[in-house]
Amino acid sequence: MTAVARAVEEGTIGGRLWLYANYHCNLTCTYCLTESAPAAARRLLPLDRMPEIAAEARAEGFDAVGVTGGEPFLVPGLPRALAAMAAELPTLVLSNGTLFTRRLLAELAPLAGAAFAVQISLDSADPQANDEMRGPRNFAKVVEAVPRLRALGIRVRVATTSEGLEPDALARLCELHRSLGVPDEDHVVRPVVRRGRAVDHGLGVEAALPDLPAELTITADGAFWSPFGPTVHGGRLDTDLLITRTTRPLSIPAGAMLRVAGAAGARAGGEGPRIC
Repeated sequence: MTAVARAVEEGTIGGRLWLYANYHCNLTCTYCLTESAPAAARRLLPLDRMPEIAAEARAEGFDAVGVTGGEPFLVPGLPRALAAMAAELPTLVLSNGTLFTRRLLAELAPLAGAAFAVQISLDSADPQANDEMRGPRNFAKVVEAVPRLRALGIRVRVATTSEGLEPDALARLCELHRSLGVPDEDHVVRPVVRRGRAVDHGLGVEAALPDLPAELTITADGAFWSPFGPTVHGGRLDTDLLITRTTRPLSIPAGAMLRVAGAAGARAGGEGPRIC
């Protein structure tokens, strides 16, 4: 058993390796961790490198891989890279759900039945409340995209980011995602974290290293403690959760992650409030 596999089994670090495909986005969400927007810097993780990293992750002992951004589907050719990654490890890609045109859906069709899922953001069952945080017509595009992806045979998860939903509002949202074919076990609810653009709007909860998931995250700028780590504020990359600038071979950031996790007494799961 590798050191990473042992740490995952013991709960010291999470089993999913995260990759930041990009930082730019077609939306400008109020609470965005990375200040993503159409005009944001296009710092890309090379597309051909992503399947290579997934293969390294499998060899190191990680058991899954996640792709986030920015909006990953703005990167041309991403579906091919996702298919190659899913052949190595179960793969999850995060999306705002607004770009699933017929052409993109056709490119994703080969992933039907693979160890692959798309996680789409949906923050409220009320279109106005959702779109106030995320952008015009975001709600309408999401509720169109989810059934289309499921019709292809692709698993869909829904992620809700909120400052706190009242029980009735949460119940309506759960009723909505169930009506779209997304079961409760594929609905993730998490708080706004006060990093990135959320700082300027006074939103979210403060979160230090022990509050954030110990999930190694690879970006064009280096390796970070958590997918909540490589945030951007005022146009500057936050480096407080930077583990190492070196990302290849993966054994280097993986080893650094294990050292930091050991020194911090970190647990991938456990008691107390956590940001998931």
